[in-house]
Amino acid sequence: MNAQMLKKIAILDDYQSLALSLADWSVLAPYATVQVFTTAAKNQAQLIERLKEVDVVTAMRERTAFGADVLEQLPKLKLLVSTGQRNRSIDLRACERLKIDVSAAYGPKNSSASTGEMTWALILSLVKRIARSHQALKEGHWQPQLSGSLKGHRLGLVGLGTIGQQMAKIAKAFDMEVLVWSPNMTPERASVHGVQAVSKQVLFESADIVSVHTVLSDSTRDLVGATELNQMKPTAYVVNTSRAGLINESALLEALRVGRIAGAGLDVFWQEPLPLDHPLLGLDNVVLTPHLGYASEEGIESYHQAVVQSILRWFETGEVVPLKG
Repeated sequence: MNAQMLKKIAILDDYQSLALSLADWSVLAPYATVQVFTTAAKNQAQLIERLKEVDVVTAMRERTAFGADVLEQLPKLKLLVSTGQRNRSIDLRACERLKIDVSAAYGPKNSSASTGEMTWALILSLVKRIARSHQALKEGHWQPQLSGSLKGHRLGLVGLGTIGQQMAKIAKAFDMEVLVWSPNMTPERASVHGVQAVSKQVLFESADIVSVHTVLSDSTRDLVGATELNQMKPTAYVVNTSRAGLINESALLEALRVGRIAGAGLDVFWQEPLPLDHPLLGLDNVVLTPHLGYASEEGIESYHQAVVQSILRWFETGEVVPLKG
């Protein structure tokens, strides 16, 4: 193909500058050139400027939003590839209207295991005071706080999907009692996994740690709000490695500011990357990680390899792998 006829592919949000080394992009050379962006666009205008001449965009999960207002200003865009099974940041109706194909690029089968591991890392850091003790040692303070424990305490799971089941299994290894609630949970389903189904109110009132593991949708947005946070024990923690929108941002900030709950462990945020002036960064009762739950070395490598195959398949056959709703 003549160089002038080659399509343009943009790889977005490659924060570690690893995308080109984790997959064989050379197989796409007969069809397109590849450009990598290692930083997030500062605003919508910059995003549109970056992509206005691009034919194919690869989006890493939900790092960059593609609403109708953006898509309508990208006249050359013909294929949008997203890693993962779902991407709530892509307006699929607008893509259909604008005749932009959307393809999923599934990651490793054990990607949920990485998210579960990150959840326990946050829980242990909160309960064992790891982050605060680390910082205290660097500042010359010895044992600023006592360590908490997990044995005999209650883990409350909001959702019992693949990750929720993994969480329950590990909690029982810590000799914790596990409570679970979701809109469609039944005692029979819970008992299969050795956990106890309770009402939403009982879960938030009883749990020492509430961990959120459910899909974000219109019905689950702000699932955890002021009511639920006010029901929690003042010694309890809330942890979220799923989607930020499941917890109401202002309600959580208020609960943390006034000490209504003991703290929070968060791997997902309402705006990513998290702005340097975000109030969460000024609180000392939080443990924060930059959306690392799915971003394991093995996982990101697998995602990029799947992206290459999805694009190659589209160039060769026009076929896409549909995103789940």
